[in-house]
Amino acid sequence: MGGVLGVPPRGHAPSPSPLSQSKRSEAAGRAGRVARSIMSSEPPPPPQPLSHQPSGGLLDAPRARERSPSPLRGNVVPSPLPTRRTRTFSATVRASQGPVYKGVCKCFCRSKGHGFITPADGGPDIFLHISDVEGEYVPVEGDEVTYKMCSIPPKNEKLQAVEVVITHLAPGTKHETWSGHVVSS
Repeated sequence: MGGVLGVPPRGHAPSPSPLSQSKRSEAAGRAGRVARSIMSSEPPPPPQPLSHQPSGGLLDAPRARERSPSPLRGNVVPSPLPTRRTRTFSATVRASQGPVYKGVCKCFCRSKGHGFITPADGGPDIFLHISDVEGEYVPVEGDEVTYKMCSIPPKNEKLQAVEVVITHLAPGTKHETWSGHVVSS
């Protein structure tokens, strides 16, 4: 039901326009800055003219999004794979006390820092991290290796090769040392 002569019915306040709300919030923000500057004996900031910005349309320029301060911003998310540095002492001891296995390097990517070993006795491929390779050469496909195994947390369902040593270099391939020197075998 309508009010008489533009007066809203009882219990209903007139809703302010969005523009007047933005002017109010801007004025309240300015008043707060002035009050803080008076309390801190700093000169108040110069008044800024009110500007009307059109509501979001497809042709509007993208605005920079303000982000909340995060303790992890700028940091890399840690890898869930246990490297030699992040492996627990007990896992390292268990792996070093375990049996030595033989296998062949299936693949290894130095830039990614990992690869896989095919076990000599068959079974699924074993993950190999760059931090677990012993010796002076970067593993290449076809290299014969010996290794010990360690489980990968959190579920400990998969295995990872540790203490990997290249026993025989693959014939007819170029091998690279960790320092970058290339050797043909």
